[in-house]
Amino acid sequence: MASFPNLAAMHLDVSERLGPRTALRHKLDGLYQDFSWNDYRRAVDELAAGLISLDMQAGDRVAIFSENRFEWLVTDVAILAAGCADVPLHASLVPGQAQYQIDHSQSRGIFVSTQAQADKILHILDALPLLEFIISFEPVRWDGVRIKHYTWAGLRQRGAQRGDAGRAAVRERIAQRTRADLATVIYTSGTTGNPKGVMLTHGNLLSNAEGMLKVSSLEPDDIQLSWLPYSHIYARTCDHYAPMMCGATVAVAENQETLLRNLAAIQPTWMTAVPRFYEKIWALVGPLPPEVRKQKLPALFGTRLKWLSSGGAALSATIAEGFKDCGIKLLQGYGLTETAPVISFNRKENFKLPSVGQMLPDVEVKIGADGEILTRGPHVMKGYWRNEAATAEVIDADGWFHTGDVGKLDEDGFLYITDRKKDLIVTSGGKNVAPAELERLLLTDPHLEHAVIYGDARPFVTAILVPNWPLVEKVCAEKGWQVQRDGEFVKCPPLHAFFQQRVEHLMQAVSQPERGKKFLMLGRPLSIQDDELTPKLSVRRKAIIAKWDKHFAKLYEPDEGKVTAP
Repeated sequence: MASFPNLAAMHLDVSERLGPRTALRHKLDGLYQDFSWNDYRRAVDELAAGLISLDMQAGDRVAIFSENRFEWLVTDVAILAAGCADVPLHASLVPGQAQYQIDHSQSRGIFVSTQAQADKILHILDALPLLEFIISFEPVRWDGVRIKHYTWAGLRQRGAQRGDAGRAAVRERIAQRTRADLATVIYTSGTTGNPKGVMLTHGNLLSNAEGMLKVSSLEPDDIQLSWLPYSHIYARTCDHYAPMMCGATVAVAENQETLLRNLAAIQPTWMTAVPRFYEKIWALVGPLPPEVRKQKLPALFGTRLKWLSSGGAALSATIAEGFKDCGIKLLQGYGLTETAPVISFNRKENFKLPSVGQMLPDVEVKIGADGEILTRGPHVMKGYWRNEAATAEVIDADGWFHTGDVGKLDEDGFLYITDRKKDLIVTSGGKNVAPAELERLLLTDPHLEHAVIYGDARPFVTAILVPNWPLVEKVCAEKGWQVQRDGEFVKCPPLHAFFQQRVEHLMQAVSQPERGKKFLMLGRPLSIQDDELTPKLSVRRKAIIAKWDKHFAKLYEPDEGKVTAP
């Protein structure tokens, strides 16, 4: 495997070697279109030359505010080829959230996808004095404002008009970049307060892509269906740089709602996803008779599938085993934004399903005295942007990054995650409870969408349950139960009894002090807009507990031990 000095040099090398082969596939006018490595390179050169013509200097930051689309991938490489660093914003951010990240990163320009994203920038423009230009993938209305506006096609044309001189300028910028240079600033979603900007270098990202290729067996003939947000590091490395490094084809899914149709159209050999996607797939096929399930599940993914990858959150061992029984290897790994992201991963030929695998090459891991997972190596971030104090809190003098996760290593070097260190619950009886473990146990029930465990300094454990309402409404219709709501919570005694029975059954797998004794039932799904979920759909446990703390408190009032609504 070739070693590259920077990400843009990698793209240049692969493009020149593979030329007419298909690099990307994306939807246009309802049909998937092929985008060759030659097409990819031409677009990158033109965009990068266009950015240089706007007086962008090496090291400047440029934001990207867009949902997934092929222009996102091209733009990322073009920003790097111009010697700049990009700042990816989650497409779901509201204006105030976007303002903080654009301003804090000191971005000089921003790429947006649509009028909706452009309108968010218009709304906060007066609070962004350093922002000089906006480039839109689609034509947008942008009149009478102080900063310059170009379309994506227009910036490409601007760069193309520079001809050989423009390409030479791009090659010079690429030649100047090293592995030590900043490639991106990615803001962590966090659970409270302003997010921190994770500084990842070209070397961080290259080393992680190299490590993934060594353990994943990804090959040039592979085709990957990509749908996780490119603004998140998991997709950035595993759906973008790793396939690029080996010359595989990436097919861009339209959105989450079209995944099953896109799967049928693309027939991928590999796919990455978060556990919630697999949980929803399992909810479709899990209740089927085993012989039917073994036919139905593989059919959803197509005939060419080799294996599936899971990351971003803990994967239920029940679901992983279920996929395995149906002939599909569903393998999970572990990492964080600060580690570019992969620390460990299960191999196709060497895996333990409850674990998050063995370490990538050149990645060190040790378990601290308090059980915290520490890691060191070329994957660890440069630090937090403009936040030396926060950096010093997580990277010690010996270079070990403190993950904040609690885990253990077995005799074969497989890593197991048991909980977030900062989320450990200690009941008033002195019992340590790992809420993530209990939440994963509850979510093995397909009738539940989310669960949030509560009980720190309390006599026993309680929870908020978020039902899988499409499935639960069918149950209620069949039983003739009338679901009423008291504010945001459900009041329906038979439905509470239904869930109480299921929860009690599941809790038989844990010790008595860990068993949830009461619960609240939310009458709607959790949402990103209400700060209940992060952009990657992880639960903001602390925010939810703070939001409904008074309702939790009612569960500890004497009521002869009954499970009640608030």
